[in-house]
Amino acid sequence: MSKKFIITGTGTGIGKTLTSAMLMLGLDADYWKPLQSGYGQSGTETDTNTLKKLTQLPASRFHNEAYAFEMPASPHIAAESEGRAVDIAKLKPPHTPRTLLIEGAGGLMVPVTRTVLMIDVFKQMNAPVILCARTELGTINHTLLSVQALKVHGIPLHGIIFLGPENNDTIKTIIDFSMGKLLGHIPTLPEISADTLLDTFNSNFNRGDFE
Repeated sequence: MSKKFIITGTGTGIGKTLTSAMLMLGLDADYWKPLQSGYGQSGTETDTNTLKKLTQLPASRFHNEAYAFEMPASPHIAAESEGRAVDIAKLKPPHTPRTLLIEGAGGLMVPVTRTVLMIDVFKQMNAPVILCARTELGTINHTLLSVQALKVHGIPLHGIIFLGPENNDTIKTIIDFSMGKLLGHIPTLPEISADTLLDTFNSNFNRGDFE
């Protein structure tokens, strides 16, 4: 039976897409972004298309979004701006023989509809979460709150991936308080490419942690 992981973050712009690209390459995985908000304006691409270019992996490794909206906003607002609504029943992970990476929209408490949050969608997907967190100021509070929310909803935390400048004390503090597993650290990269991301995975991560 193939594995699946949910990739989420402590907020928007944390580095979920970059993490997904690295894990696609390091784990030879597939990718699915069920909800995409904000594309088509000023040449902005979907995260799926960004990953296609970045990883250079075959198109068959990428699964189509269940919903894609142009407005760069929370999914419930973006959907309403187009006179649409998200049907939660359509947010079912596709089948694949490989590991599937499911990238969420924003953080855990982002509204998908007027009554459903992103964390509720994750709950029904029945998959462990990989939490992406920054290393900068404020990350301890945001990360521990996110871990607590997962616990309250009964969603397993597979581990935490940190992104940004090296900050060993902050990372240790978060791991000690959360009792989560440290999966690895993605440093600030001078160049982002398939080669540098794969090198980062091989240097800073252990494939066995995902098996």
